Amino acid sequence: MAESLHVSLARAAVNAQARAERLHMPFDRVPGALQQPAACFVSIHKHGRLRGCIGTIHPTEATLAQEIVRNAVLASTEDPRFMPVGADELPDLDYSVDVLSEPEPIASADQLDPKRYGVIVRCGRRRGLLLPDLEDVDSVATQVSIALDKGGIGHDEAYQLFRFTVSRFH
Repeated sequence: MAESLHVSLARAAVNAQARAERLHMPFDRVPGALQQPAACFVSIHKHGRLRGCIGTIHPTEATLAQEIVRNAVLASTEDPRFMPVGADELPDLDYSVDVLSEPEPIASADQLDPKRYGVIVRCGRRRGLLLPDLEDVDSVATQVSIALDKGGIGHDEAYQLFRFTVSRFH
């Protein structure tokens, strides 16, 4: 199966970053939806294990193509859980790109489905996000609990819930 253009952009950005090269990307020539602004997450895996993941809830760049490149570089260099990706790792890396829909507020967790929807929890300025359809996240309670922990939000605090869908590219 051919690699999607979304993943090709992420791979090219990380390869250039790890090799200290300049990425030559004609952003004005990318097709269709990649020309529109959109939020996305780029996840990097090595031998099936997470190696980096960074994303945005709302677009920060003019186009999705630019958003993918930015988040791919940040996932490979700025994820605080990992050291920056080295050039020697590049052949062992796999990528996925999740393009997010606009988050919508929901009244309760009853409106979630961890396979279909991602979740954002917000309490004041703190927030946590969890993408949908993740391995080992098979209940709404688990999904919300992980998102609360990621946001540093106490399970007994009053928080707002938002849900979103993703288009996932491998």
